[in-house]
Amino acid sequence: MTINNTLPLAGIRVLDLSRVLAGPMCSMMLADLGADIIKVERVSGGDDTRGWGPPFARDGQSAYFLSVNRNKLSLAADFGQPGDIALLLSLAASADVVVENFLPGVLRKYGLDRDAMLTANPSLVWCTISGFGPESTRPGYDFVVQAESGWMAITGPADGSPHKIGVALVDVITGKDAAVAVLGALVGRTRGLGIVARALHVSLQGSAVAALVNVAQNVLVSGQPARRWGNAHPNLVPYQLFEAADSPLVIAVGSDAQWRSAVAALELADLAADSELNTNAGRLAHRERVVEKISRVIRTRSAGEWVERLERVGVPCGRVRDVLDALHDVTASAETGIVPAAGGQIRRPAPQLNEHGEVIRKMHWSAFKEVPILG
Repeated sequence: MTINNTLPLAGIRVLDLSRVLAGPMCSMMLADLGADIIKVERVSGGDDTRGWGPPFARDGQSAYFLSVNRNKLSLAADFGQPGDIALLLSLAASADVVVENFLPGVLRKYGLDRDAMLTANPSLVWCTISGFGPESTRPGYDFVVQAESGWMAITGPADGSPHKIGVALVDVITGKDAAVAVLGALVGRTRGLGIVARALHVSLQGSAVAALVNVAQNVLVSGQPARRWGNAHPNLVPYQLFEAADSPLVIAVGSDAQWRSAVAALELADLAADSELNTNAGRLAHRERVVEKISRVIRTRSAGEWVERLERVGVPCGRVRDVLDALHDVTASAETGIVPAAGGQIRRPAPQLNEHGEVIRKMHWSAFKEVPILG
C-alpha cells in the first residue's frame, strides 16, 4: 500500500462526529487534502443520508452519502455505552480536529465535553457546525436557511414566487467555511492558541448571509430591499438568459469593451451607435430596450452559432447544459464522486456503515495503516 505523504494534511487526525451534508463536506475536504478521518455514526442506520435515496449505487450506498464521505473510515458507536464513550474520548485525546454538528449540550450529556477535551489536548481544534448559532436549538436544514437568510427572496422569476437554489448550497458553503476555519486554526495553533481560539463555530445561517456578498452590499449602500431578477442581473446589462432558435444561452457582458464587442457580433448597429448605452449605467437605465432588441436577434440563429460568434470576440457566454453534460468536463465516478476542486487526492471510496469498526477499536488511529487505498 502506497501512502501519499506529500499531501498537505498528511498525518492530521480528524474525528468526525457530524452527519448529513455541511459537516461531512468539511471533513471530506480535509480528507482529500490528506487528513485521516474517522467518521463516527449511529449503530442503527448510521448517517441520516445513508437512507436518502433513490438513487442507490450497486453496493447499496445512497448517492447522497457517497457525495461527501469518501476518504474516511467508518466507526459505529453507541453513545449510551460507556465503552464506546471511552473509545471516543481516547480518539479525541490524540486527534488534531473534532468536527461535530450536535445541538447544544448533547455531547456534554454523554461525557464528551468540548472544553474539557480542549483543555486536556492543547493541540486540539474543535469545530461545531450549527443551523442558527451556538445557543439555538433549532435543527439546521438548508431549505429553511435559504428561506430565512434572504436567498429565496432574490431567487426565481421577477414576477413569480420565491425559489430555492437547486443545490443544497447553504450546506455546501457552510462546509467549505468550516474547512477554512479549521485550516486557519491548525496554522494558528503553532502559536499556542487558547481554548477560545480553538473552539470554532460555523452556522448555516451565518454562512448563508455572508454569501449574499454583492447583493447584501447593494442593500447596505442603497438602503433598498433586494428583489428577484430571474435570470437577469441587478447591476449589469446585458447579463442574462436569452432564447436562441433551438435552445437557451446566457450572455454575460461585464465591461463596456465587452458591450462593444457583443453588439458588433450580434450586428446591432443601432445599439452600437447609441451613446446612451456606452456605459453600464446607461444600459441599466435602458434595460428593457436593450434586452428586447438583443432577444429579437438571438431568436434568429441557433445557440451554437451565437456562442461561436460571441466567443470569437471575447464576450462571455454559454449554452445551458444539463448536469450530465457538465460532468463530461470533469473527472468523476459513481463510486467516488467529482475529483477534488481544491486539490488533494481520492484515496478511498465512501465506507459502509461500521466498515472499519473492528480495526479502529483494535488499533485506534493506527487503523489507517491497515486499510487499503485505491490504486
